[in-house]
Amino acid sequence: MNRGTTIAGLVAVVGLALAAGYFASPHLAPAGSQGPAAPASAPASAPATATAIPDTRPEFSLVDSNGVRRSISEWDGQPLLINFWATWCPPCRREIPLLNSLRKEYGPRGFEVIGIAVDFRDDVLAYMKSTPIDYPMLIGEQDGIDVAGAFGVTDIYYPFTVFTDRRGRVVTIKVGELHAREAKSILATVSDVDAGWLTIDAARARIRAQLAAMSPGRG
Repeated sequence: MNRGTTIAGLVAVVGLALAAGYFASPHLAPAGSQGPAAPASAPASAPATATAIPDTRPEFSLVDSNGVRRSISEWDGQPLLINFWATWCPPCRREIPLLNSLRKEYGPRGFEVIGIAVDFRDDVLAYMKSTPIDYPMLIGEQDGIDVAGAFGVTDIYYPFTVFTDRRGRVVTIKVGELHAREAKSILATVSDVDAGWLTIDAARARIRAQLAAMSPGRG
């Protein structure tokens, strides 16, 4: 589906995806690898050919929940957890309490959690009235899809979460619902990168091994 596709047309794709039960399985895509290629479960399915996940966080700006345009560069110098989600996605909604708690626990250590809702703005604002979200929320429709594509996720699964170090390097992208053990393991590894104890390559290898051990039926 190209960038000229209307949002109304994209919603039709969402309905078909939901009816078919297409939600992403937990999947780890290390930076520098190819993005996922499987049925889409987002408000859009970008072109089937995925691009390489960038080593460095792309620059972008989106309007926040208060109507203010925010640039991701506002958070330069901080390690980030950037969560892409949509209101119609059950695993996305389940993650919100975890993301709130992660921000409360890790914020004093310098981490920031940022939500990117790739959804209709009115739907997101209505959802936020009934669900506490304690971290900055950016909202985009087609421009949100474009930001996901800039991270190399062109066949979009929701939710997916990008982890960057304080230098803006993409340490890993976790596709699928994020769980507490996974998040804390990844954040600990990002901290070790920022402390100079691990190279990016070593961090990615550690994350792959740790998340594999957390998979059902393992460890």
